[in-house]
Amino acid sequence: MIKFPILEWLPSYRKEDFKGDLAAGLTVGVMLIPQGMAYAMIAGLEPIYGLYASIVPPIMYSIFGTSRHLAVGPVAMDSLLVATGVGAIAAANTEAYLELAILLALMVGVLQLLLGIFRLGFLVNFLSRPIISGFTSAAALIIGLSQLKHLIGVDLPRSAYIHEIIINAIHNIDQINWTTFSIGASGILLILMIKKYFKKIPGSLLAVILGILVTWYFKLNELGVMILSEIPTGLPSFQTPNIELENIQALFPIALTLALIGFMEAIAIGKAIQNKHRNYKIIPNQELIAIGLSNIGSSFFQSYPTTGSFSRSAVNDEAGGKTGISSIISAVLVVLILLYLTSLFYFLPHAILASIIMSAIFGLIDIKTMKYLWKTDKRDFYMLLATFAGTLMLGIQQGILIGIVLSLVMMIYETTQPHIAILGKIPNKPHYKNLNRFDHLEERTDILIMRFDARLYFANVSYFQEEIEAAIEAKGDVLKAFILNAESINSLDSSGVFAIEEMVIYCKEKGIEFHLVAAKGPVRDILKKTDLFKTIGKEYFFMRTQHAVDYFDKKEQNQYRDIVMQCNDD
Repeated sequence: MIKFPILEWLPSYRKEDFKGDLAAGLTVGVMLIPQGMAYAMIAGLEPIYGLYASIVPPIMYSIFGTSRHLAVGPVAMDSLLVATGVGAIAAANTEAYLELAILLALMVGVLQLLLGIFRLGFLVNFLSRPIISGFTSAAALIIGLSQLKHLIGVDLPRSAYIHEIIINAIHNIDQINWTTFSIGASGILLILMIKKYFKKIPGSLLAVILGILVTWYFKLNELGVMILSEIPTGLPSFQTPNIELENIQALFPIALTLALIGFMEAIAIGKAIQNKHRNYKIIPNQELIAIGLSNIGSSFFQSYPTTGSFSRSAVNDEAGGKTGISSIISAVLVVLILLYLTSLFYFLPHAILASIIMSAIFGLIDIKTMKYLWKTDKRDFYMLLATFAGTLMLGIQQGILIGIVLSLVMMIYETTQPHIAILGKIPNKPHYKNLNRFDHLEERTDILIMRFDARLYFANVSYFQEEIEAAIEAKGDVLKAFILNAESINSLDSSGVFAIEEMVIYCKEKGIEFHLVAAKGPVRDILKKTDLFKTIGKEYFFMRTQHAVDYFDKKEQNQYRDIVMQCNDD
């Protein structure tokens, strides 16, 4: 069901909140103007479409979104995915390319809306942290290098493969326009310096202003520096996206990718900022609906796919934003620019927009996570590395696919071969721990105690049986009792029930008692519905491992006493 979260906070909106929203809205709007134009260039579109994508999405999200600080609009990652997906079907900067990009926004929105309505937001969990980090870092490099042609003033062929970009740049190194390069390099240096030493100053906007003034004053466009030139004045008109079945089929893979990646970005950013506030709660499925409606609505006003921006959301929070009103103010500022001030951007160099993009993507290269995983989890590190390399060498979509497949493979591997522990007794205490983790534990030769740390179901029953049988065989003929500690088994399916039954039979055939310890309520309920409860025997179910050991010892003592008494009688 579609909800309207704005109705929860708008009735109690206060005048003092407006001061923070106004300051944050204007600050984010100032960032959004140069970023929107720059990201449209990444997407293979004219810069004006970045501004069009900055109007409807923030307004729609403020109505339907649950975060009060998420700034929705064009972002670098989604822009690159648009260029990759649409560029494989049509040539950039053509009418067909634009129609496909707009149709893609509609498709992404519909998919996100359906995922939200049917509460399928959990699907994004298949993208693990290492996979996301590897993909994002590789995409950041591709995004940065895709702007190399604007930075050096050379018309390089468009490519989503990093090696092709580098090779093309090397082949055309003698054609570099050094004036253009100087402007772009200065822009990067200026933005990074301001970001480091003067954080409250909008570095991107300052670079735009200085770039325009220097280019205009020295007439650098006459020296081969590419500028935006004429930008259409006015708001985007209402147009129905060109919907054709053939195009929908061609765009569906990239649309699904964008739907999941866009949601993943938005929910990660929203939750990170929500942790600093306690007056609202992020609802993932409602976020899917909100972002979906934002993309659907904006597609009728010549927008390409959008999602939450980390940098603008952080600035929105830091600048004092309180509610979604700040996003509406940002959109209004963009509207005013489109209506009255587009002529001011006539002399804006492409190199300055490239510098904005390249300085922004440095933060996306996640070196910190790479170092952390190298120290703590080599397996996750290699998954990150595989996704990183796959994205760089095979392409964006292939890189994501590699990441998803790796995540699924690792999930399947971990569930089919979960952790199993052989337990030993802590001296002088009725507690049992993993023999491989603790020293000085007491291990009985006549009793084997094992703990299975996972749900027991069809995917891991073979591993369950093989490990237990191997441990029993290792004990040899001296083994008289096997105790299965089931405290970590959360549930069973029919295959799990059959596996336990086969283990009971296996133990009986070897003359070994089978004891079941610490089974949880749901597991006991399943066992009671089957013959297994009777097969094991009610007297062999225990709450604690020590109870099972005590029962076995007492039974052994009684049997020994009976044998001694019988011998005395003889």
